[in-house]
Amino acid sequence: MYEAVHAHPDGESTAARFAATAARMGYEGVVVRARDADPDYAAVREASGVDVVDAVEVVASDPERASGAVGGLRPDHTLLCVRGGTDRLNRFAVEQDRVDVLTRPMADDGDVNHVLANAAAANGVRIEFDFGPVLRSTGGPRVQALRDLRKLRELVADAGAPFVVSASPASHLQVRAPRELVAVGEAIGFDADAVRAGLREWGELAERNRHRRSEAFIEPGVERGPYEEDA
Repeated sequence: MYEAVHAHPDGESTAARFAATAARMGYEGVVVRARDADPDYAAVREASGVDVVDAVEVVASDPERASGAVGGLRPDHTLLCVRGGTDRLNRFAVEQDRVDVLTRPMADDGDVNHVLANAAAANGVRIEFDFGPVLRSTGGPRVQALRDLRKLRELVADAGAPFVVSASPASHLQVRAPRELVAVGEAIGFDADAVRAGLREWGELAERNRHRRSEAFIEPGVERGPYEEDA
């Protein structure tokens, strides 16, 4: 299972601190999603014993700016996410097969409907279930976050759309063990296995994309392989 973290300078903790904390909590890896973070990934992997995935999260005010960023950043990162939070950005992200994950779709003024969920399913864009607002808020905001997640779960399930799960920590102190995220998931109608699958999906996406960036890959179903020369 993997957690997707906001490392310094976007967050408060370094990738190394996140990786060490994730290892103690039983994660197999962390996804470092920060546009300007550039840690020594190999050194962090060796020191922590967990996988460290280079990712970028596009944060833009509108789809036009997001499109330019996606085009420029896609070749340089294993995972590419687009932060939603408005109907236009949510729609843009789920309609782009270059995007791996739509993050924070229900934040701010964002919403998801059946049309967007079906588009995500058709284009293979993972929708993020961000448990952070439930874990880090109280009262009315927490109730609203739970309500939004329940709605999102129903839409994703109906559409058969792929998804990931995260607590979106910006500090290593905000990292929560998988069992805690399972408890949040159960409160919105997930079973434990579904939450764990959402945590594993980050790693499976990374493995897929690393393979696609390898020299052996040509296109899905077509790869270069070793061939013996005729004697």
